Amino acid sequence: MKILIVDDDPKLRGFVAKGLEANGIESVSASDGDEALRVLAGLLERPDLVLLDVMMPGKGGMEFLDELRRSGSEVPVIFVTARRSVEDRVKGLRTGADDYILKPFEFDELLARIEAVVRRRRTIPVYDIAGLRIDVARRTVERDGDRIELSPKEFDLLRTLAEARGRTITRTELLKVVWGITFDPETNVVDALVARLRRRLDRGGPSLIETVIGEGYRLGMPKERK
Repeated sequence: MKILIVDDDPKLRGFVAKGLEANGIESVSASDGDEALRVLAGLLERPDLVLLDVMMPGKGGMEFLDELRRSGSEVPVIFVTARRSVEDRVKGLRTGADDYILKPFEFDELLARIEAVVRRRRTIPVYDIAGLRIDVARRTVERDGDRIELSPKEFDLLRTLAEARGRTITRTELLKVVWGITFDPETNVVDALVARLRRRLDRGGPSLIETVIGEGYRLGMPKERK
């Protein structure tokens, strides 16, 4: 593996680089987001993972990650930061980070998280359906290259339909998987969420989510694209 370390603390960069080297992992480093972008541009192959600090002079970690994702890069990212609030962690994950580790940390924990993220990225699928890209590991969705922001429930519904690979999913199944409900609540909660998801995905065009009358829903190619 090759890992990019982005942190304004040279001692931490050296500590992490030394630990990675001892475990047979190559690394390159940068002191802020702007330098990290230059380093990435100069690499012949993308790194397998980025270790990214949040608070840095110049371009900070959140800004760097947002720019990275908007450019289409899917390289896994782990935030390494002293910021401890739940709000900060949630913001980082929603920006596109794969994991979050707090300073100070034991190197063995960092190494375990690196291995887990890389392993997860290699095994969790990315679905591409009619211009719709669903990255299950990062919980992100794009349509024709444009990011679509979904609520957790909307994403779980879309993921369930994508994993069915064209099979019709009943309302009962969706209630169980998305809401954890094993009985009929006698509400239209499934239909309402499907309607909201369609508005976000379709943007006035043909719908990717097909209603199968009397059965449920399935995800597939819009009719005019078949």
